[in-house]
Amino acid sequence: MEKGKRKSLYILLTCMGLVGAVAGINHLWATAQAEPVVASLYAASPQAAQKTAQSEPKHYERARKAQNVKETLLYKSQFTISYNVDTHCPNYVCWSLTSSRAKGKVQRSNNFHADNAISERNRVDYYDYNGSGYDRGHMCPAGDNKNNIKAMDESFCMTNICPQNHNLNVGLWNDLEVECRSWAKNYGTVYICCGPIFDSAEFKTIGRRRNMKVAVPDRFFKVVLTMGRVPKAIGFIYPNRSCSGDMRDYAVSVDKVEKETGMDFFYQLEDKQEAQLKKECNPAAWGI
Repeated sequence: MEKGKRKSLYILLTCMGLVGAVAGINHLWATAQAEPVVASLYAASPQAAQKTAQSEPKHYERARKAQNVKETLLYKSQFTISYNVDTHCPNYVCWSLTSSRAKGKVQRSNNFHADNAISERNRVDYYDYNGSGYDRGHMCPAGDNKNNIKAMDESFCMTNICPQNHNLNVGLWNDLEVECRSWAKNYGTVYICCGPIFDSAEFKTIGRRRNMKVAVPDRFFKVVLTMGRVPKAIGFIYPNRSCSGDMRDYAVSVDKVEKETGMDFFYQLEDKQEAQLKKECNPAAWGI
């Protein structure tokens, strides 16, 4: 692998920590090679869980439940998916968005397809969304993979897709995706993680196959980090419905996203810097 790619992936490995304890995630560190490590993803240790319980008791229940989340890690050429066989959605998808990726010229394929990396009994296909009223909503956008034909095709794997309200998908969610590409062009690299939020274990589902019901998220989150000249981070949470206003209305601190998801982001940063970045929510610093 080229030296530049190794450096980018190493930065992501040290900066992009995600989970409030997703089962089996330590496997990443045991098996990861340079190319697959598009995000550093850890299961929270018992000590971390205890710390959470002591410092934020009202949010501990989410973190505790997150320890039982099903996960299959899928290493694509330019992003990493944590796939959940219970919801048939990703838990999260993480990637590093570079300036070169943001300027890619590969045409959008629109070829939604099943991911053969998943067992047949847990494999969602494009037609499972037919007639549902929901879009096949990308987590890692096709537009972030226009530099590579294979990556473009992978972005249409159904493991990278969630049922998403049409107006959100083509509206404010798309606006945020476009803005992230602008940030990549300005800052060189931004580190992104996004995924669905389910507010209840009794979620709505779509799909006509009896044994293939896809959970409909209540909300979506996205966190963005740049380690440029002035490191900064920001989070966003959108309800899965038609949304008014603009992205500033949905901007939150990374701390807020952590509390809503039971996940832990950027924990490999130096503690003081991590704490500072997570508590800030300054849309103006991002030009929005």
